[in-house]
Amino acid sequence: MTIGPTTGTAQDRRGRRSLSLRRPRAGGDAQHAFKGKTLLVLVTVMLVIQMPLLAQPQGMLVRISEIQVHPTYLDEYTAILKEEAEASVRLERGVVAIFPMHQKESPTTFSILEIYVSRDAYESHLKTPHFQRYKTTTLKMVKSLELVDMEAIDAETMTSIFDKMGTGR
Repeated sequence: MTIGPTTGTAQDRRGRRSLSLRRPRAGGDAQHAFKGKTLLVLVTVMLVIQMPLLAQPQGMLVRISEIQVHPTYLDEYTAILKEEAEASVRLERGVVAIFPMHQKESPTTFSILEIYVSRDAYESHLKTPHFQRYKTTTLKMVKSLELVDMEAIDAETMTSIFDKMGTGR
């Protein structure tokens, strides 16, 4: 395989070309390579600094609640959770979603996707009568609770998901 002198391509014995990495030659190529690396470093730093802003809207709170329920309370807990989730989405402007689910193989293991427009909206949610009712009536039913704060990667697609759900497409 031979490397073309100025093209940066390689050619095999059959004459096919492919890209090849090569060291810059002394002089102009080295200076050009240095500028390219400097630009790459600057772009990387800018992306790292801006990544949280690109990932999700400023202040949005996304959380997954992982809950284990005692089997004897399963039906009662499910009814109360469903009621609380519906009321939160319907009554609270700052609640984007409270989407409860349970595992098919383990119906006493729940996950709730919670999305709030801001931390203030979440704090306000905790003070509502429907949440307080949920919290106090289910306290004895819950074996374990873990709250996992998440960082959305693609907020633009998230909004299309909700739009798509509304239109049935």
